[in-house]
Amino acid sequence: MSKDEIILAHLDLDLDSSLHFVPGIVILTNMRLLSRSRTETGWHSWPCHAELTLKHYDHAGVGTLELHDATSRLASWRYTLAQNPAALQLITSFEQLQHAIASGVATPLAEPDARNEEEDADVDGVAEEQPPSTASLFRLWRFAKPYRGQLLLGFLLTLGSTAATLVPPYMTLPLMDNVLIPYQNGVEIDSSLVVLYLSGLFGSAVLAWGLGWARTYILALVSERIGADLRTTTYEHLLRLSLEYFGGKRTGDLMTRIGSETDRICVFLSLHLLDFFTDVLMIIMTAAILISINPWLALVTLLPLPFIAWMIHVVRDKLRNGFEKIDRIWSQVTNVLADTIPGIRVVKAFAQEKREAVRFREANKHNLAINDRVNKVWSLFSPTVTLLTEIGLLVVWALGIWQVSQGLITVGVLTAFLAYITRFYTRLDSMSRIVSVTQKAATGAKRIFDILDHVSSVPEATNPVHLTNVQGKITIKNIGFRYGNRAVIRGLDLDIQPGEMIGLVGHSGSGKSTLVNLICRFYDVSDGAILVDGIDVRSIPIPEYRRNIGLVLQEPFLFFGTIADNIAYGKPDASREEIIAAARAANAHEFILRLPHGYDSMVGERGQTLSGGERQRISIARALLIDPHILILDEATSSVDTTTEREIQKALDNLVRGRTTIAIAHRLSTLRRADRIVVMDRGQIVEVGSHDELLAREGAYYKLYQAQQRQAEQDMLEDSAEEGLA
Repeated sequence: MSKDEIILAHLDLDLDSSLHFVPGIVILTNMRLLSRSRTETGWHSWPCHAELTLKHYDHAGVGTLELHDATSRLASWRYTLAQNPAALQLITSFEQLQHAIASGVATPLAEPDARNEEEDADVDGVAEEQPPSTASLFRLWRFAKPYRGQLLLGFLLTLGSTAATLVPPYMTLPLMDNVLIPYQNGVEIDSSLVVLYLSGLFGSAVLAWGLGWARTYILALVSERIGADLRTTTYEHLLRLSLEYFGGKRTGDLMTRIGSETDRICVFLSLHLLDFFTDVLMIIMTAAILISINPWLALVTLLPLPFIAWMIHVVRDKLRNGFEKIDRIWSQVTNVLADTIPGIRVVKAFAQEKREAVRFREANKHNLAINDRVNKVWSLFSPTVTLLTEIGLLVVWALGIWQVSQGLITVGVLTAFLAYITRFYTRLDSMSRIVSVTQKAATGAKRIFDILDHVSSVPEATNPVHLTNVQGKITIKNIGFRYGNRAVIRGLDLDIQPGEMIGLVGHSGSGKSTLVNLICRFYDVSDGAILVDGIDVRSIPIPEYRRNIGLVLQEPFLFFGTIADNIAYGKPDASREEIIAAARAANAHEFILRLPHGYDSMVGERGQTLSGGERQRISIARALLIDPHILILDEATSSVDTTTEREIQKALDNLVRGRTTIAIAHRLSTLRRADRIVVMDRGQIVEVGSHDELLAREGAYYKLYQAQQRQAEQDMLEDSAEEGLA
């Protein structure tokens, strides 16, 4: 960048064009627009001129920013809606700059982006994410605290076993000086001394084995429990987060964090951390013994330590950043698997096996490239530490031989010293290897705590109010809802009486699904309030509130298991009689009995062994079993044929009876029995009335109904033509 170029705004990207999590950046200066992804080697640049425009879209949790000139689209960037405020700021600054250019103003009208000089200089490289710190491992103490007694016992056992392993080299000193060397000089061996020294060596070995076994067993048990607690706590916290959090996350990434990352931390705690403490104790104790035997030899022994410490400091940061990149890239690999395996029928239906194989190969290739970079650093570090320790050992040999020749020490002293120094350098080399596993564990801990630190946007009430004798009256008072910076619902008022059936209709994107999500409290309103029986839903405990709501989705989700288990999902303790009664009411009992094992038949993952209508009736039975006071039907019959729709409609008639019902319907004819129909457009209510009343007004509902009638007639003509040709 030139000295006259000023950064006005920037947008940190977190997605690529394929919706993979890849960091990037878009920078607006007073002269040009710049962009770069982490996977790219160079910058893209577009000089600012009057014909450039920026267009902004957002849908389903993903934002899109497009750069156009007078004739074509020049660039497109994707990001999660967490970055939406920065995107809007960038657009504002861009429009102000364009206005300044059109007005002939040379200086920018917007204040420069609040970034320091170091960030300005980062135009030569995409801004790095905050690397994981080793300090994140100390946060694991919260999970280790309940086991502090066992940890203290493990530490004492480690101290004892380490001390026991230091006894044998010390016993070799008198064995050499009092037995072997005198024997070479013609003195007869004292068998009692030999028995004494060998007994001491054997006893210390057995003691070290026993203490080592006990400490390894105890600390392994503790680390496994810490890992299990970490997995459970993370998963439970994940379940408490709102749907907004999951909108910007990939399934494979979350599975990796809870599975692989916790396993890595568990291995670190049970093996590597134990070895590290053992190494530290061994080095400290060995250094003390070496100094007590011969200070000058001890000083020479410790010479490589400053160089090794400096190397660890230099390599640690590179490894930490490298392992953090490896984890993110590995998440991309698992994301491909999480996308492809559940959607394998779609992959095969469109013959996209080769394309998905290429996706996986590219992700795997990227993962391999990052690993190669880290291994290049690590492969140089470890042999260098070994070389330094070998050089130190040679220096000790040279000085020791000189001191023996001068009569300053005995051969026994030198032998014991070399035995200790061999253990010292072995432990030093082992301790240097902890750098790699520590940084891996720190990366894993950071990714786990990224989940645990996230606060749900749908919090529990501080002073909860409990629902009693629920009637099902819903009052929606002047509510508004914003997704990121986009207003989805504005100033909406609606009163729904107990037992009333309300139909929600409108074009796609009018806010129907958002409204029922707010009623279910999957999200919280930005303005206004939603009341149930006069109580603000935000003051009711979430599980208690949702137990009063039955939800039937357009695409029902069934879990892997039996049909009975799926029907009883909302009421696990339901009896078989209750399950059958719910299935009968949902018109599902007959087809269930035709299955090989009846209610004990396995439905397969996501219910793939059942037809769409059968899955829908199972989901209706699931809603019936919990006997909800409020019922939400989200286009429950839009994806089935007419015959199946009639079967489902019979089940729905049983389901809605006596309940406050809100039904989103694609086919307007299914809402004839609704007490009132609410027509929505652009997040607002434009019409309310019965089917006949709204048709008589010839307003928005009338236009929707006429459009559907024309489409139905056209479909019938096309079907008749096809039958005639046949």
